[in-house]
Parts: sequence; C-alpha cells; structure tokens
Amino acid sequence: MCGTVGLFVGCSAVVVCPLRSLLRDDATAPSVDGEPPPYRSPFATWFERSAVRRMPRRTLAEVTAAELFPPELVPIARHPLVQGLPPHQFDEVLTQHAYRYLDFTAKLEHLVVNRTALGIAHDTLGARVHEDMRFDAYKIYCDEAYHALFSADLIRQIRQATGIVPRLGDHPYFLNRLAEIRERAGSRLAPLVEIMFVICSETLISATLAEGSTDARITPALRESIRDHALDEGRHHVYFAAFLRVLWGQLDPVLRDQVAELVPELIMAFVRPDLPSLRGELLAYGLRPDDVEQVLAETFPAPVVTAYAQETASQTVRYFTELGALDNDRVRAAFARHGLLKGVLV
Repeated sequence: MCGTVGLFVGCSAVVVCPLRSLLRDDATAPSVDGEPPPYRSPFATWFERSAVRRMPRRTLAEVTAAELFPPELVPIARHPLVQGLPPHQFDEVLTQHAYRYLDFTAKLEHLVVNRTALGIAHDTLGARVHEDMRFDAYKIYCDEAYHALFSADLIRQIRQATGIVPRLGDHPYFLNRLAEIRERAGSRLAPLVEIMFVICSETLISATLAEGSTDARITPALRESIRDHALDEGRHHVYFAAFLRVLWGQLDPVLRDQVAELVPELIMAFVRPDLPSLRGELLAYGLRPDDVEQVLAETFPAPVVTAYAQETASQTVRYFTELGALDNDRVRAAFARHGLLKGVLV
C-alpha cells in the first residue's frame, strides 16, 4: 500500500493500484452492455449546499472549556476521580477532548478517506464505477479537505483563546489499529482493508455527529462546524453505501468472505476510545497509575463500548447483511464476537 502521503508525491498507485488484480473480469456489477449499474447521485445540489461552497468560516474569540464540550459529553469528565481534579486541570480535560475530536477529524479525512476518494476520482483503484460516481468523488475530496481545514483552524483558535497547549500525538490511535489489521490481513487483502475502513467510517460517522450538532451548550463556532460536517457526511453516507454495492459485485465470493470477516474489526477500530492517549493525559495531571486505570475501566467497560458500536454501526452492518455477507458462518461469527448483530439480525 501507499505511504501516508504517497499519492501526493508520485506514488505509482496513481497509475495502477494492487486492487486491480483482485477484481473479477466478469464482475456482476455492470448491468447492460458492460456499463456500471445505474447511479443516482446524492450530490445534485452540491455546488449550492456543501459546506465548502456556502458556509462562512466559523470563528470564536472568548470561550470557556465547558462551552467547547460540556462535561456530560466528555466520558472521562463524568468520573469522580477526574471531577476531583483542580478546576484548571478539569478545564483542560474538556479542552483536550475538543482538540482530540478535531484532530481525529482532520487526520481521518486527510490521511484515509481522501486517499480512497482520490483513487475513485482518478480511476486508479481498479473498481469500475459509473462516470457520475467517479465525478462525485472529486466533490467528496473537496468536502473532506475542508473538514480537515476547519478542524485544524478551530484547534488553532481554541489554543489562542484558552492558552492550553494540545496534547496530541503524531496521529490518532485508529491509524495504528488500521495498520495492524492491514498487516495481519496480508499483502493480498491489504489493498481492500483501507477501502473497507473508509466505507465503514463514512457510513457510520454521521451517527456520531448527531448529538454535538444540536447541543446549544457547545459554543456556536464548534457546534456549527459539527453541523456543517454532519450535513456533508449525510451525502457521503449515501455515496459510500452505493460504492460498497458496486465494489462488492466485482469481488469473487472467496474474497468477499475474507474481507467481510475483517469488517467488524474495522468498525471497532473506528469506534473504540483512544485509551493510550487518555492514559497519558490523565497521568500528566498527576493521577496515580492505579487511579488512571480505574478511570478508564469504569468509564469504558466492554458493555458500554459494545453498545456504542451497536448503535453507531447498525446501518453499516445492515448494508453488509443485505449483500449477503453474513450468510457465511465465519463472517457472522466475527460480527457476533464484536457484539454487532444485536438489532440487525433476527
């Protein structure tokens, strides 16, 4: 697979991607005379409605930590040991949550989603798609670049307004998880792993944006940015659900089963909390290691994480169910192991 920024510095995958070798020449996706299946674009009004085309820059001047994210929306802030921190440290907990959320958004869009959007737009993935679907990938690329831009912009504004330095690593932990899954999948499946991760993230992220986009306690600049993001992602959700159907029709049955078995891990890679980052942050506030582990264990017990995954990924799981992916016993067992079948299958 390409390096993190390989596609932008002359990576050979711009010309041909290893995915081409995995796709069927006799794919079932084309419908008539070898043409791709019908495609109804969710971007018909993109030039008038997308955030990058019509929304103003979201700016903030003065802001309190609780106006960035109220404690009720910051899981660790609800724990008694964290609530017992000095006021200035508790404010930092809320502020760091905002930084982490915005950094996650910027890195997801720039380093993962836009690599796939670029491949679709330039027809380098190997998947045969409708011309309009390929053109819409350019619009997604613009959207995601703007989401990354306004996230980076807000990080800078928050730092200027609060004086609190972000505690951010080089990249969010989900990138480590994705790299591990890709490595374990092996070289043959590796080209599909990131594409499937993008499909999963783009069809479940709109659910994760719903709460913050309407919460009046969040400062307008941040709340409106979340809302801008949510509106764009609604269109992306529809697009990638359609792209999944097209891609699925071009994979042979064995390959479908192999990649479908990885989907639950890819979903969980997206929704699981970034425990290493949180652990480092809490230790930096002076909490004892045992107290830190108590906070994390009691804030993110397995049933809570599983319930969140079930709720946010239910539509994504339904798409794979409709494709028949879960008819395979091994695939169904993989989804069951991660608790992702509740409310989807009877």
